[in-house]
Amino acid sequence: MDIVVPEALTASHVKWDGEAGRAWSAGLPTLAARYLEEWDLRRDGEPWHGAVSLVLPVVRADGTRAALKLQPVNDENAGEGPGLRAWAGRGAVRLLDEDPLTGTLLLERLDAGRSLSAVPDDMEALRILTGLLARLVPLPAPPGMRLLGDIARGLLDDAPRTAAGLAREEDRQWVAACAAAVADVAGEPGDRLLHWDLHYDNVLAGDREPWLAIDPKPLAGDPGFDLMPALRNRWHDVVASGDVRRAVLGRFDLMTDLLGLDRARAARWTLGRALQNTVWDVKDGADRMDEVQAAIVRAVSARL
Repeated sequence: MDIVVPEALTASHVKWDGEAGRAWSAGLPTLAARYLEEWDLRRDGEPWHGAVSLVLPVVRADGTRAALKLQPVNDENAGEGPGLRAWAGRGAVRLLDEDPLTGTLLLERLDAGRSLSAVPDDMEALRILTGLLARLVPLPAPPGMRLLGDIARGLLDDAPRTAAGLAREEDRQWVAACAAAVADVAGEPGDRLLHWDLHYDNVLAGDREPWLAIDPKPLAGDPGFDLMPALRNRWHDVVASGDVRRAVLGRFDLMTDLLGLDRARAARWTLGRALQNTVWDVKDGADRMDEVQAAIVRAVSARL
């Protein structure tokens, strides 16, 4: 069964890493073959992929169904193995084996075709996601994780340049407000193990538990920094409610209540996340704040 690298995956790597990304993508069949042999794995179906990784469904020598995840090593995913090992399957996919030198992971097999996005009731899905977060964020981050304090300092350094790149005065004012919120909490960035990217498509159905988190980009910090992906997820449900501000605050209040977070502090870190996203957007050439980010900032500012 030959491994064919999806064109979309190659295009994603070329977009971010140019020819180095194309070369890495071209080497995927060889990389996969290496671990299929070294870890005594048998392929068990068609691969799937995201923007970064290629995942092969496999079976181990003892008959255990698993998933072989192939991805390049970078700052974002270097902590994935240690983070999953620390969680040890509590609320997250279980790590079965890894090679930190290549970023290759062997994971518990989940249902790639059934994510939390398929749950019809948006608030039910949000409660499930928040329940997973409540199991993930109490853990202290293991040594070696990226630090939210470092990220916060970088955001404060980038904020003036980001504001200068925005065409609308309102957007510039919101960037300044987000930076002020981050400055208020940057001195106490926290030390919990954060997922950083827990949205509905990063929660898959499983056999061991009904739902489990996947694809973390771990860092050490305050749990309030982990709320943004769920606040902006399934935005059509927010718009369909007819009251965007109320819907955003409904999500935010539910999450902070279930997680036991101080709302004002969580609001500041959420504005920090909006600042981070805006910094990235401006670096990519945008000249205005993303409308969804702006709507979340306007709503969550009411909780400061």
